[in-house]
Amino acid sequence: MSGQRGAIFDWDGVIINSASHHEASWERLAQELGRVLPVDHFKKGFGMKNEVIIPELLGWTSDVAEISTISLRKEALYREVVREQGIQALPGVEAWLSALRAAGIPCVIGSSTHLENITTTLDVLGLRDYFTALVTAEDVKRGKPDPEVFLTAAKRIGVEPANGIVFEDALVGVAAAQAAKMRVVAVTTTNPAELLSHADWVVDRLDELSVEQLWGK
Repeated sequence: MSGQRGAIFDWDGVIINSASHHEASWERLAQELGRVLPVDHFKKGFGMKNEVIIPELLGWTSDVAEISTISLRKEALYREVVREQGIQALPGVEAWLSALRAAGIPCVIGSSTHLENITTTLDVLGLRDYFTALVTAEDVKRGKPDPEVFLTAAKRIGVEPANGIVFEDALVGVAAAQAAKMRVVAVTTTNPAELLSHADWVVDRLDELSVEQLWGK
């Protein structure tokens, strides 16, 4: 296990940008339930869990069981939107995944997104075969900046933290990678380069990178 290299990918903002799909799913949900969405609700709730958005931001209900039901329905509608509208990988993603596969470096997703959302989207994109394993919301208890998701992902593919490199777009994700004692590539999908300068590398798109640059020969 000591020499194995590995690549650990966050999901949204690194492999895809699904903001418009999530926004559409909230709109469908509100229409279905006959509820009203506050102005700027999506921007304010971006990155929050449904379990926080529904009672606190939207004020729809505080009943735990009802929150769970609404949350699951929202995610089902998201998958419906993805299947209907399609979705594309971010520029450079597939070329970079191909380069890693050619170099024999296993790839794993480490994300707090639900498993079914990721598998549905990977199937739409045709990228599932690039990933050796998936670590998702169902596999971890603590969210970023806690390093649990990345440590779990590294273990899943038999990689020591020092040999794993994380690909992230969020500040809490960069912090989680560093807490895991891993090097991290920050992608400027969500944050400008100056806010990500504490990462090991900062890129606009993944295919700016080379395997030699990150791991050496």
